[in-house]
Amino acid sequence: MLIVAVKDNESIDKALKKFKKKFERTGVVRQLRDRKNFEKPSITRRQEIIKAKYINKIRREGIL
Repeated sequence: MLIVAVKDNESIDKALKKFKKKFERTGVVRQLRDRKNFEKPSITRRQEIIKAKYINKIRREGIL
């Protein structure tokens, strides 16, 4: 449960902004999206390796 401390003269907009930021930091939405589209760990790892190879290739060629 998220608790947002609201000061006496603070507007609702500011409190809502604090809440949204706190909620985003918890990672609940990202976790829900990941669970919705389950991907096998082996596939996730393979994609990470392919991405690393691509970035490595670009760095070797001096583009980045």
